[in-house]
Amino acid sequence: MTHDGYVAIIERDEEAGLFHGEVIDTRDVLTFQGRTLDDLRAAFADTVTDYVEWCRERGKRPERPYSGNFTVRLSPAG
Repeated sequence: MTHDGYVAIIERDEEAGLFHGEVIDTRDVLTFQGRTLDDLRAAFADTVTDYVEWCRERGKRPERPYSGNFTVRLSPAG
């Protein structure tokens, strides 16, 4: 599941009748849950929005998911 560039893994808890989600590829721990997939999607979006707002209130830059890209800049050989 993705939202605004963030990626989450989802698990189903049959006993509780809930879906649990966790945002991956960040050092910050962001979790959410819902009873239906629609609830889960909404909770994921709310979690990301709340996280960005929490960071803004503290003057912290929200951590973005790792892109998997490694960029190297070289000056032209002269």
